[in-house]
Amino acid sequence: MESKKKWRWRWASLTALMLAGASVLWWYWDADRVESMETTAGVQLKFRTSGEQIEVFQNERWQPFFAKGVNLGASLPGHYPGELPIAKDDYLRWFAMIDEMGANVIRVYTIHPPVFYEALVEYNRKKPEDPLYLMQGIWSPEELLIEKKDAYLPEIREQFRAEIKDAVGAVYGEVTLPEKSGKASGTYRANAGKYLIGWHTGTEWDPVMVQNTNRLHEKLPPYQGTYFQATAEATAFETWLAEMVDTVAAEESKYGWQHPMTFTNWVTTDPLSHPGEPLYHEDLVSVDPTHIQPKNWEAGYFASYHVYPYYPDLFRYDPALQQVKNDAGQVDSYKAYLRLLKEHHKNMPIMVTEFGVPASIGVAHFGNLGRHQGGHSERQQGEIDAALLREIHQEGYAGGILFVWQDEWFKKTWNTMRFELPEDRRSFWLNVLTNESLFGVLGMYPGKEGVLTIDGDRTDWDQLKPEEKQRLDIRVPGIDEVWMTHDEGYVYVLVKLAHAFDPEKEKLYLGVDTTPGGNKHAAQLPGLTLDEGLETLIELGKPEESQIQIAANYDFHTRLYGKRYGMLEVKAEEQQDDSGIFKPWKLAVGLEMEPPDSKKYYPLEEVVVGRLLRGTTDAADPQYDSRTAWQAKGDVIELRVPWMLLGFTDPSSLTVMSYQDEGKRFATTTTKGIRLLPVLTDRATKSIVGKSQWPSPYPLTQLPLYSWPAWEQVGYHERKKQSYAIIQQAFKEIDAPVADKDKSQP
Repeated sequence: MESKKKWRWRWASLTALMLAGASVLWWYWDADRVESMETTAGVQLKFRTSGEQIEVFQNERWQPFFAKGVNLGASLPGHYPGELPIAKDDYLRWFAMIDEMGANVIRVYTIHPPVFYEALVEYNRKKPEDPLYLMQGIWSPEELLIEKKDAYLPEIREQFRAEIKDAVGAVYGEVTLPEKSGKASGTYRANAGKYLIGWHTGTEWDPVMVQNTNRLHEKLPPYQGTYFQATAEATAFETWLAEMVDTVAAEESKYGWQHPMTFTNWVTTDPLSHPGEPLYHEDLVSVDPTHIQPKNWEAGYFASYHVYPYYPDLFRYDPALQQVKNDAGQVDSYKAYLRLLKEHHKNMPIMVTEFGVPASIGVAHFGNLGRHQGGHSERQQGEIDAALLREIHQEGYAGGILFVWQDEWFKKTWNTMRFELPEDRRSFWLNVLTNESLFGVLGMYPGKEGVLTIDGDRTDWDQLKPEEKQRLDIRVPGIDEVWMTHDEGYVYVLVKLAHAFDPEKEKLYLGVDTTPGGNKHAAQLPGLTLDEGLETLIELGKPEESQIQIAANYDFHTRLYGKRYGMLEVKAEEQQDDSGIFKPWKLAVGLEMEPPDSKKYYPLEEVVVGRLLRGTTDAADPQYDSRTAWQAKGDVIELRVPWMLLGFTDPSSLTVMSYQDEGKRFATTTTKGIRLLPVLTDRATKSIVGKSQWPSPYPLTQLPLYSWPAWEQVGYHERKKQSYAIIQQAFKEIDAPVADKDKSQP
């Protein structure tokens, strides 16, 4: 009996070893199926640079390859990237959609978990003739670089070298990374190196850090490595970069492969001079890829830049970028910039590895030709992204990699980040005023997307479970019913009137109270006085009228840029509690600039984001617009309002902005919920409907509260945006780099 047990144990152990061995062999056997060229030195090549092109070895010959790519983030709603929540099934599903979109390259910024590389190998194994290629980014010690302002510090160099070694090991499936907060970890055994198009080293460089590094190490001789070297013209920082790129090459050479090398760069540290850029900081120093050269690296080297059409401001102000017209005959600063940048990198491939605009209500920068950072519908997003891609291709670039595949709720933007408090809860809710969260082609929509459709039809409301909605017992003239619900992105309201709504004859106001203070009266509500103040006032009427406004002394925008920074006029009467004044909901899109930081004075720029668009959120409807806020049909009015427009700094913890400031920071408070007061006004009489029936003061504090429990888990829906199909068509139009193009003006 004992011998039988031993035999079974030995057989089980042998079977496990055989399975493990088969798994390892499978990864290596799969690698042999990828066509590559072997050099006389025994090095494998799949991609290489040649002149101003990138080439792929396919069908036993070298062929031009244009990278039609998409950047892939590392987060999901409810998570930060460092939590690494994406599962293998997610990656496999996304790869199929990315492939279907027509992309041939996926770029990642840093090491992903082992399941990413396993999924990529598994997906590509099914289509060896036309795989999805990987551009692997290697994250530099960004925070340390910005803090210390010296790239040569031993702790920075050692940390970066370790990251490089880990990244190469992860791609080739020969490393085990220990658990470390914010970093990928685990055992890497999938060899994705055969699907690599190139290495993308580093992050966007802080100009002050670059300048300081150059100053501290001015007399350092140019780096001379085994595979890469710095030229005689190289600055100290470029010499450091040559060393880091050479380190990547040295690590990869251990695996018998070579792939094209590049490093991250952006407009702020490009090698061009921009006399029209307002801020000295944005044209302070150059990082020039032509000052680094391969010496024993047959796969070659190319330049890459992140180029967005709205940042820095030189895209609007630099006269040198106002000389080129696009195919439509419009002066196009983006196309002009691409052309100048390309001319600087002669005999060298150059790629735009980040470009794009977000589909969001919020706006953070203005761009030429309406290519703003935000404020776009999903259709507009796709049209702009496709136009940028075509220009990248027309100007002879080696590729364009769109930013980004999926929406990422955790992202922050400079003009809303001070209003998102607590900061560490951004990933728990979708702030559609934060445009950075909505660059994705794959939308990550809040929980009631597709459950409640803003279209004026209450059927979907009636189908909600009782615990998912609340009927508010509000009895005011002209209003029969008021219902509320919410999700991670919006507060939803349904109002049933006693008659069909006619914006030509009347307006519907919804006063919103979340915290003590605010306006107890307003010109918009003639003759009405409340026992408690309103923080915001929603107005629904004609298209140009429909908006949400904010109490003047509560207005985040004026408090930050007026009271704190002195960039706006602050009127004393507006700062009084119960001033009766409601102001348009605005965001800054450009700070006041003045010497010595800028070359001349530029005033603060702002944009109204409180306009409420009437339409439909039915994605199957031709009139669909992702920015839609309300619709009315007959006696039913449906509305959804972004949380921040109601004063919320974090709805997941019921946190709202306080009227009090604490030094340089805003103060917040916890709300008990939302009180909503619907008011109909008559245009003909310029009065409140049924005014004689309204007590004075009206007991707002006696109205029911709409409240909800705090949440730690999020619900969301994944769906391709309208931009997906538009970008898909643009990718189909591109099949090779432009070899010879007419540089003449249209």
